[in-house]
Amino acid sequence: MIERRTEFLRSGAKRTEIAYGLTSLGVDRASPQRLLELNRGHWEIENRVHYVRDVSFDEDRSRVRAGTGARLMASIRNLVISIFHLLGFHYIPEGLRYFSMRIDLALKLLGI
Repeated sequence: MIERRTEFLRSGAKRTEIAYGLTSLGVDRASPQRLLELNRGHWEIENRVHYVRDVSFDEDRSRVRAGTGARLMASIRNLVISIFHLLGFHYIPEGLRYFSMRIDLALKLLGI
């Protein structure tokens, strides 16, 4: 069980959240510290992926909402991020700037 307490600064409201988890780890490997590490590690990965998509592609302001459009756009953004990593870009905006000035190269890489 993980208990989180948060306070909203503007309203002053307080909230307590209790999250229950299930693990296949044995008692010898599931210490409270280890379970907390695993939980934080999960959110670190989630936050990294969403942060990159939101900051680099301004995903939160996207107006695509109908049908499967939002899921498709998220998949395209993930594909672009993966391609940039494969090409050696560790900083996504650097890759965006590089290819924005070389549209012909981007199309050539796509085989178009």
